[in-house]
Formats: sequence, structure tokens, C-alpha cells
Amino acid sequence: MFGRAGKRNANNETYQFWQQNNHPIELSSIEMLQQRLDYLHQNPVESGFVAIPEHYLYSSAIDCAGGKSIIPIVFAT
Repeated sequence: MFGRAGKRNANNETYQFWQQNNHPIELSSIEMLQQRLDYLHQNPVESGFVAIPEHYLYSSAIDCAGGKSIIPIVFAT
């Protein structure tokens, strides 16, 4: 799948993992930031990898729930 996508896009040599275009959105409030973070944390659940976000090994969801993930997370204040 990644190879097929890469061959269709002149910006790639072999593979394409992410979309080439993006639409940046300013996260101007804590509510907007929390909404986007919740969305990211739900992705492994929606994909069926885990039952709850905190169980996904490479997610910051465990840190947000008060635990400690295997990847160090630094929260900006």
C-alpha cells in the first residue's frame, strides 16, 4: 500500500507514509488542545489495537492518565 502510494506521487522515491498536504490549525485554547489529544489517543482504540487508550504501548495516553509510558513525555506549561 505504501509503495503504491509512493509511486503515484512525484515527491517520493519509493514509499509514502503520510499525506503530502497539511492544513495547520492553531490550537488557541485548552479545549481545542484536549479535543485533538483525545482524538489521537482514541486512534488505537478505533483501529482495534487496544480496548482503552492507556493500553497502547506507544501512546501518551498513559501519561495523561497519571501513569508513565515507555516514551518520556514532557508536558509544556
